[in-house]
Amino acid sequence: MSVVRVAVVQAAPVVFDRERTIEKVRDLAADAARDGAGLVLFPEAFVPAYPKGLDFGARVGSRTPEGREDFRRYYDSAVDVPGPACAALGAAARQAGAHLVIGVVERGGGTLYCTVLFFGPDGALLGKHRKLMPTAAERLIWGFGDGSTMPVLDTPVGRIGAVICWENYMPLLRAAMYAKGVQIWCAPTADDRETWLPTLRHVALEGRCFVLSACQFLTRADCPSDYALAGAADPGAVLMRGGSSIVGPLGAVLAGPCFDRETTLTAELDLSEIVRGKYDFDAAGHYARPDVFRLTVNERPMPAVAFTGDGMT
Repeated sequence: MSVVRVAVVQAAPVVFDRERTIEKVRDLAADAARDGAGLVLFPEAFVPAYPKGLDFGARVGSRTPEGREDFRRYYDSAVDVPGPACAALGAAARQAGAHLVIGVVERGGGTLYCTVLFFGPDGALLGKHRKLMPTAAERLIWGFGDGSTMPVLDTPVGRIGAVICWENYMPLLRAAMYAKGVQIWCAPTADDRETWLPTLRHVALEGRCFVLSACQFLTRADCPSDYALAGAADPGAVLMRGGSSIVGPLGAVLAGPCFDRETTLTAELDLSEIVRGKYDFDAAGHYARPDVFRLTVNERPMPAVAFTGDGMT
């Protein structure tokens, strides 16, 4: 088994500015790679932003013109997959010579999705995961992913998968990822509470895998001047305080959490620790009871409209 160095980036995007945010990704990924990282993780919805505190003008039974304009700006700064911004992120991975796992807001038709993109060190897009269940008001602005984008990718640094923010509280999703043999569990998030680290430690222990979590450190100054957030006029007001961490397969905290600044956390992962951990607990193997409990996972794409036939009448 190999040892791999990984990095978790805790930073802020240039909110709603896709190109300047990608420039920041390029610089931070390159810095992490110079420090020896073979895999670099960025937070949830990093490009172009996690719109913390915005309500997009929504009330039960009504929407405002200002909220529609906020959504228009968010949509215009999102990422097409594939597309120029996606290619620029691939170029950042190639320049760093490292695997890049990053949260983006993806455009798909007229809908936005909270998505994680996986890039190889050659810049190739290896896969993506769309968040299955946006949380609370996120459902106003993000659509729902389906089972067709739940990859665990076999790479030179290990078997990599991503579960976004509160998806980590979905027991059946966790069971599916364990059955796919995930070794490096990426958990980009917007949850900066004290309760997030116990969640990461539970996932690491339950899955006997390494868990990497990246959260933004975001201040009011990182947002446009017309960012419609009530009660946060002070440019130094902290909107998201981080809490990024790296946890080992027996629950040991290897790096973090950090709550007070932008930073990049690093750790050495000895993948043999996964096998040592599974000696006494393998959730998808010898500790399972398939005679009592079984999970069926639908991995087919579920489009709203499916066209069949060759168009001939």
